[in-house]
Amino acid sequence: MKVVKNYLYNASYQILNLLIPLITVPYISRVLGAHDVGINEYTNSWVTFFYLMGQMGITLYGNREVAYHRDNLYERSRTFWGVETLQLLTVSASFVAYLVAVFLFSTTFKYYFLLQGIWIIATGLDVSWYFMGLENFKVTVVRNTFVRLISIVLIFTIVKDVNDLGKYIAILGGTQLVGNLTLWPYLKDNLVWVKISEWHPFKHFYPALLLFIPTITTQVYLVLNRLMLGRMSTQVSLGNFGQADKIVKFVLAIVTATGTVMLPHVANKFAKGDIKGVRDSLYSSFNFVSAVSVPMMFGLMAISERFAPWFLGADFELAGKIMFLESPIIVLIAWSNVTGTQYLMPVNRVKEYTTSVTVGAVSNIVFNLFLIEGWGANGAAVATVLSEFLVSAVQVAMIRGTIKRRQLFREQWKYFLCGFLMYLVVNRVCLIINMTIANLCLEVGIGIVVYLLGLLVTKASIVGEAQKLIKNKTNRE
Repeated sequence: MKVVKNYLYNASYQILNLLIPLITVPYISRVLGAHDVGINEYTNSWVTFFYLMGQMGITLYGNREVAYHRDNLYERSRTFWGVETLQLLTVSASFVAYLVAVFLFSTTFKYYFLLQGIWIIATGLDVSWYFMGLENFKVTVVRNTFVRLISIVLIFTIVKDVNDLGKYIAILGGTQLVGNLTLWPYLKDNLVWVKISEWHPFKHFYPALLLFIPTITTQVYLVLNRLMLGRMSTQVSLGNFGQADKIVKFVLAIVTATGTVMLPHVANKFAKGDIKGVRDSLYSSFNFVSAVSVPMMFGLMAISERFAPWFLGADFELAGKIMFLESPIIVLIAWSNVTGTQYLMPVNRVKEYTTSVTVGAVSNIVFNLFLIEGWGANGAAVATVLSEFLVSAVQVAMIRGTIKRRQLFREQWKYFLCGFLMYLVVNRVCLIINMTIANLCLEVGIGIVVYLLGLLVTKASIVGEAQKLIKNKTNRE
């Protein structure tokens, strides 16, 4: 039940992080237009590289190390002070490098680049990894909810026309900074003071660097699409791709929330030598994310081309096709999140994880070079899907010696069959009726009913697991 509660908390937190831009997307798309939205996507893509350089692999490393020492207050406190000091030093160096790069190389968008720099400052003060290592997700969710809601109010009251792009960027970065600061007061009851001489921040540098390699490599092909689109195509194409990608990632966040929850959970089991528990957790998690991600993929594909121009505005008609083409990453990233983030990382098989994401990054560059030239934003979406497929395939191949792949995939045909039937029904309904809020809710409801009926007919194991969970909760109450 603890894992389930943490999943719900973290899913809520991840959804909240994406819900703000999703709520404001229709408004911002119409107020700023595709061109200015593209500028935001382009400048934010560059700052992402710099704050990741500063953060290194500290989010994953700190999460895992705190989980290893969760039951020893002194050791986990010493880990926190050491890791956070290292984070402040590396982020500071990254921020200086970013400012130098902006003043030396930026001409057209220098003002917007400087505003984006707030994200780097926010990264240095992010201690959410500590609470994740403790499996205390309630703190991060509850505290940040208030701050995020304020950002929505600020966007709707301050961003009024095409001249307010700078205000929009400042609001997004500023609220991220404030949200990170609000976590610090909670440290008082979860830490003890450790003498500075005992921190040894640089002892964490090399192991964090090892985790940084897969982190930055992953971001290469998540951000590179925007950078290459910005160079090889138009800001309008980039704006369409960026908004479509936000919607896909919003759906994806519901699924991948399991990764952040399961990493410390599996790491703690691994530290205690419970190898059977690690494997059982992997099988259960893979089955769960498949059952959730497959219908989300098909559901988004079913409504994408009618949904995009209705939700985003007439300037974003191209976004519908992009959403359709990119939707398969919902399943592919869900799978690699389990095999990579939930298994390879917590059991310290970083080399295999790094190899898989490196394959994805290199292949993404190659695919982009060929596909963006001819297909523009659609080509970038296809390149993303192909790259994510290779990442998942490599990770599944790498775990074959310790994990039974047949057991991982034995239920998949049921989810895909039920999901495809749902797609046919929902897509047909979507083509018949107009896109409104009420009709969208109707389509979602129809999709859920069709998919659940399919699971019952095919006797999918996830149904029995859900019934058992509900029964256990009822008995406890």
